[in-house]
Amino acid sequence: MAKVSTIRDVAELANVSKATVSRYLNGTLTLPAETKKRVDDAVIALNYRQNSLARRLSIGSSETIGLAMPDVANPFFAELADAVEEAASEGGFGLSLCITRNRLEREALYLSWLDTQHLDGLIFATNRPDDGSLKRLIGERSNIVLIDEDVPGVDVPKVFVDNVEGGYLATRHLIDAGHTRIAYVTGPETLFSVRERLEGYRRALDEAGLPFDASLVLYGAYDRRFGEAAAAELIARDVVPTAVFAASDYLAVGMLKTLRERGLDVPADMSIVGFDDMEFASLLMPPITTLRQSARELGRAGVAILLAMLAGDPAATALASTSAATSGKPEHRLPVSLIERASVAPPRKR
Repeated sequence: MAKVSTIRDVAELANVSKATVSRYLNGTLTLPAETKKRVDDAVIALNYRQNSLARRLSIGSSETIGLAMPDVANPFFAELADAVEEAASEGGFGLSLCITRNRLEREALYLSWLDTQHLDGLIFATNRPDDGSLKRLIGERSNIVLIDEDVPGVDVPKVFVDNVEGGYLATRHLIDAGHTRIAYVTGPETLFSVRERLEGYRRALDEAGLPFDASLVLYGAYDRRFGEAAAAELIARDVVPTAVFAASDYLAVGMLKTLRERGLDVPADMSIVGFDDMEFASLLMPPITTLRQSARELGRAGVAILLAMLAGDPAATALASTSAATSGKPEHRLPVSLIERASVAPPRKR
């Protein structure tokens, strides 16, 4: 078996001290051009690889941040990961992609990497309701930024979109088209974004003088299968709603499938507004009117706050929105915008 080169071997070949090689490779020493070339040539000739654990211990940093998220197949999270990697690289950090699959044991594993210095900080995204377990795991750990969904009771910086405004704009758009019986199809009832978008939905109804009907709110999961089931339930009712605010584009896709299979037309028989503006939303038939939230901006904002925290910058919380002044928690809100396409029309006279 070939002998593994050590830092001593590099130092001897380059005719410098071990300390010089170590400090140069760690980026804490600038060498004269001729000495630098000797060390670089020795590293290449010996195929020397630094011990990552030793490096973490010597400089007190892994120079890596993590992104913990439920999955990477979802286009929203894929775009988020791309933006986080780009922003981390610009800040001189590598990225470790931590796929949790919304399982507590995996979330616990990646949080523990902060303790062992595998990660200097963590951007954390979850899309499941917390029963208090995740709150306890995060505990007093620092250098964590929550994005997209909240973990109630956790006092760390957070970056969200304006879910209330999104729910309001979606419902207001359907009301302006002439709809008065509008369903809200959404994710788990206790989830942060679900409750906030419901608040916007109710506000739009109230402003228009329309009664809130709890039977028109269907809780489930942010996935296509629940969209299919929700559409089937709604069209089986004696009084069918003429429009739906679907709280994710995946829900809208599922609803389109069921409605098409039952011979119903969107938007003639039912109008739909989604949420997210995923890339496929404009490619559906019909293209879906939706609320755009930028996964890219969400990721970049989270990295900006985290890197400021790692640098010990007190201004890290300056990125928080003014609403944090009353809550006491640093919270940054990103805007959403309505993207009008072909899935909304005035209700058909029955």
